[in-house]
Amino acid sequence: MIAMPTEEPSESAARSPGHAGAPVGAEEAAQALRDGPIGAYFVAAIAVGLLFVGWLAFYFLLFMPRGSIG
Repeated sequence: MIAMPTEEPSESAARSPGHAGAPVGAEEAAQALRDGPIGAYFVAAIAVGLLFVGWLAFYFLLFMPRGSIG
């Protein structure tokens, strides 16, 4: 096992000012919010579509050939 020195304080990279984003003006922020998260909606629509196609595949390829219960 490798011994790690614990006396040195650790600092997060996110705390460094070089890793922080530049300040955004009010107009730029309003424009970004006005456009909306189109990419997130697109990814969510693809995920829901794939789930629905998978459900249809299970229904028609697995459950329907077995027939009704009873």
